[in-house]
Amino acid sequence: QVQLVESGGGLVQPGGSLRLSCAASESLFNMYGMGWYRQAPGKQRELVARDITGGTTNYATAVEGRFTISRDNAENTVYLQMNSLKPEDTAVYYCYADQGASEYYTRYWGQGTQVTVSS
Repeated sequence: QVQLVESGGGLVQPGGSLRLSCAASESLFNMYGMGWYRQAPGKQRELVARDITGGTTNYATAVEGRFTISRDNAENTVYLQMNSLKPEDTAVYYCYADQGASEYYTRYWGQGTQVTVSS
């Protein structure tokens, strides 16, 4: 079972930046893909960004050009750099990891980290 530990959330003013981290308990090369979802109060959980191992990176339209997903394979860590933050980015952010291959994988979730964008 893959353990995911997130960090980096907090309170930031509009226009500010935050970097979220997601540390995995095993090698990222064992993962088909990793990424981030978010869930705002009263809303459904939505995909923010995903990175397919050795493949493509995708972003939600709402964050395109402002957020960047990246990996440090040596540290088994995935990051989400968030710039030009807006109040509507306020949500709990969840990291996930898809362990396995494209044909069959198991999805694991982190515990979530709160991001609040407010003046």
